Amino acid sequence: MRLDKFLKVSRLIKRRTVANEVSDMGRVLVNGNPAKAAKQIKEGDTISIEYANRTLSVKVLKVPNNNVSVQEAPSLYEIIE
Repeated sequence: MRLDKFLKVSRLIKRRTVANEVSDMGRVLVNGNPAKAAKQIKEGDTISIEYANRTLSVKVLKVPNNNVSVQEAPSLYEIIE
């Protein structure tokens, strides 16, 4: 699954276009490396998102095949920091 779609489906970022913009600015790291929106995400990857006043790091636990419900979204990742 693409990085921008995973961020939207997991509800770490509300809109896919915003996820595209944030990753194009270099504020999203996958396994410590800057990642573009088209980067393929797999289980076990670490994603760090730099927000305005904090950085959120998560570990990908599960990559869904399609959209998930709001209740299932937090089960896709584990917060590290």
